[in-house]
Amino acid sequence: MSINFKSFIKYVEERNPNEPEFLQAVAEVTEDLIPYINEKHPTWADLKILERLVEPERVISFRVAWLNDKNEVQVNRGYRVQMNSAIGPYKGGLRFSPTVNLSILKFLAFEQIFKNSLTGIPIGGGKGGADFDPKGKSNMEIMRFCQSFMTELYRHIGPDTDVPAGDIGVGGREIGYMYGQYKRIRNTFTGVLTGKGLNWGGSNIRPEATGYGLLYFVECIYDNLDEKIAGKTITISGAGNVAYFAAEKAIHMGARVITLSNSKGTLHDPDGLTLEKLVYVATLGRDLEKYTKKYKTATFHADKRPWQFKCDIALPCATQNELNEDDAKALVKNGCICVGEGANMPSTAEAIRVFHKAKIHFAPGKAANAGGVAVSGLEMSQNNLRQQWSSGKVDDRLKSIMLNIHKTCVKYGKEDDGYINYLKGSNIGGFIKVAVSMKAQGLV
Repeated sequence: MSINFKSFIKYVEERNPNEPEFLQAVAEVTEDLIPYINEKHPTWADLKILERLVEPERVISFRVAWLNDKNEVQVNRGYRVQMNSAIGPYKGGLRFSPTVNLSILKFLAFEQIFKNSLTGIPIGGGKGGADFDPKGKSNMEIMRFCQSFMTELYRHIGPDTDVPAGDIGVGGREIGYMYGQYKRIRNTFTGVLTGKGLNWGGSNIRPEATGYGLLYFVECIYDNLDEKIAGKTITISGAGNVAYFAAEKAIHMGARVITLSNSKGTLHDPDGLTLEKLVYVATLGRDLEKYTKKYKTATFHADKRPWQFKCDIALPCATQNELNEDDAKALVKNGCICVGEGANMPSTAEAIRVFHKAKIHFAPGKAANAGGVAVSGLEMSQNNLRQQWSSGKVDDRLKSIMLNIHKTCVKYGKEDDGYINYLKGSNIGGFIKVAVSMKAQGLV
């Protein structure tokens, strides 16, 4: 039996109507996996490995009722998508945003399967969250929401079952409130969440991990080209943790970072950000335009994205589908030779086709931004051992993991002309261990 790509996508579309983000993620992955299965492992087609992979093992939806500061009842919807546990307990973040819906969480959980597998750590794929907007809420409102959310979620998670982490809208504060509620309900101090505070089970460099890991992966790309990042010009989108620490690591490596952005627009500093300037950026919150009053050569471009500027490396670190076909063409025209995804699926399918046609070194999020979940996995190990490793030890492990992910991508993504298709390499490299494990465990 062989699998036909168009027929398979039609099958998934019929079973998952009105879920564009999930369908985009499935198409992106299976376009590489189906030819590989047909050629190398046709028995996996008979076992319906792909059909099982795109179907979540469990989807949990629940009501979250809480009181705002006016003692008014508020109602939100919470989710946990437990996608695949073939190689370990479900692992993936919780996102609090009004944009959260089942399609987005299923796409994130599906991507998480491959990302987690690539790290080499035995963890499966999951994702969750709520359509709650933490912006503009008081600390007490956020605490009450987090406690109500965990009062339902605790039934479905555990250190050997499902270990959530943070994501957009869920930082150290929210993790703390949820962990406290879990501990109160279960009367146990256990590693059921990652991203915890250093004083109560967290790991060193967890906030930095995704951004640092992204630069370690890009460094591997340049090492493979016998080049260095030092002296290269980098554009970055976003201004949150991932973008901030990617910029910090890039500056440490000697690169010139010229942009950051948010939903209001793009900050462009042609002189390049410095560590001192980054510290100032951290004080501005969403008011990036204020930066231009202190640093006069900088400009703020309202409602514009960073891809209009000449660069060697582009790092989209904001959100899904932020970089479209026109943006990709602009990057190619402006001399960009490397794109590393710090966010999850920030490039549209059309943009990726532009990158591949131009032989841009395109590093997809499931490989390039795996540093965050990698250090979350290391946090789980530290919790199990009742230890806390030094920043140096965690950073060394992170570098090693990103190097191994790069090697896997090269192994499965190298084409006949020598071009490394990192998307293909990460899709196949992340899939193999999961597929072998699913086969070994029978029809579960």
